[in-house]
Amino acid sequence: MFNYILTAGEGIGSFSDILKSLYESSGFASMYWGNFAMIGVACLLLYLAIAKGFEPLLLLPIAFGTLLINIPGSHDILFAAPDVLTGEKGGLLYFLYQGVDLVIYPPLIFLGIGAMTDFGPMIARPKSMLLGAAAQIGIFVTFIGALLIGFPELEAAAIAIIGGADGPTAIYLASKLAPAMVPTIAIAAYSYMALVPIIQPPIMKALTTKEERAIKMGAMRNVTKFEKIVFPLIVTFIVGIMLPAALPLLGMLMLGNLMKESGVVDRISKTAQNELINIVTILLGVSVGCKAYAPSFLNMKTLGVLGLGLVAFAIGTASGVLMAKLMNKFSKDKINPLIGSAGVSAVPMAARISNKVGLETDKQNYLLMHAMGPNVAGVIGSAIAAGVLLAIFGN
Repeated sequence: MFNYILTAGEGIGSFSDILKSLYESSGFASMYWGNFAMIGVACLLLYLAIAKGFEPLLLLPIAFGTLLINIPGSHDILFAAPDVLTGEKGGLLYFLYQGVDLVIYPPLIFLGIGAMTDFGPMIARPKSMLLGAAAQIGIFVTFIGALLIGFPELEAAAIAIIGGADGPTAIYLASKLAPAMVPTIAIAAYSYMALVPIIQPPIMKALTTKEERAIKMGAMRNVTKFEKIVFPLIVTFIVGIMLPAALPLLGMLMLGNLMKESGVVDRISKTAQNELINIVTILLGVSVGCKAYAPSFLNMKTLGVLGLGLVAFAIGTASGVLMAKLMNKFSKDKINPLIGSAGVSAVPMAARISNKVGLETDKQNYLLMHAMGPNVAGVIGSAIAAGVLLAIFGN
C-alpha cells in the first residue's frame, strides 16, 4: 500500500505532497496562542458547571461551544458561511447561530420560563415589584459608566443589561444592538449568574444589620386562580401599549405563564417547561460559545465588559437591598431587606441565596417564598429595561 501511494496515480502526487496537504488541512497549520487561552477559559467554565454546579444547563454548552470553535483549524469548518457560487453548504455552527442572529432563541427561552414561573408571591405582595424594579438600577448606572470609559452608546446599552442577571435578555439585547459583543456579554452574564452564591452574600451582609436580617415576614395571602390568569393578560396589554419593544420577550414570558395557569393546555405547557426549553437551551449555549473565538474575543474590550458586568450585578444587588430598607421606613409591615437582593432576576438562585443568608441569622426564618416575589418581578423588570434601551437606541 505504501509503494502504491508513492508510485500510483499522478492525481495523488508525491508522498511529501500528501503529507503537506494533511498538515495544511490540520489544526497544526493555524495554531495560535489565543486558541489555547480560550480553551483554558472553556475548561474553567466546564469546571464551574460540572464540579461546582454553577448554572450548568447553560454554562456547560457555552463552554463546550467555546472549546469546539477554538480547536485550531475548526473555525473555518464549523463556522463556514454557505457560498452559492462555490456550492459550499456552510458549517454546523453557522446555522445553529442563526437562532441568535435572528433573535429566535431568547424569546423561546422566555416562553419556557413563563411556563415554569409562579407569579403568585408577587401578586400576593405587589410592593415586591418595587424591589424588582430597584434592582434594575444597576443596568442604568452601568450604562452611564460604560459611556464614561469610552464605549459607544449601543455597546454601552448592551453591556449594561448584564446587571439584570438575565441571560436570555442579555443575549436578546446584545443581538439587537451590538451583535459582535454577544459572546462576551453572554459569557459575562451567565458567569455572574453562576457566581450568585459568591457575589451576593457579602454585599447583602455589608448593607444590613443582624437585626434586619432576622426580620420575620408574615404569611402571604392566597392568590386565586382568576388573579393568576388575568395577571399575564394585563401585563402584556399595559407593557405592550407603553413599550412595544419589550413584547418579544415579555409577550413570550406571559404566554408561557398563561398556558400554565389556565390549566387547559397541560400538554403544551409541559412541553414548553421541558422539551422546548431544554432543546433551545442546548442550541443557545453552543451557539453563543462558538462565537467566543480567540482572535475576536481576546482584547481589552472583553476585559472592560467583564469588569462592567460585575459592577452592574453588584449595584443591582445593593439597590434591591437598599430599596427594601427604604420601604421599611414607611411601612408597618417590615420587609426583610435580604429579599431585595433577589430582584436581580437570576431565578430561582437569587431567591435561594436570600433564604440561605436569612437562615444563617435565624434558623427558623424562611424567606424563600417571600424572595420569589421580587425574583420574578426582576424577570419582568429586566425585560422592560431591555425594551426601554431598545426603544431609545434600537432605531
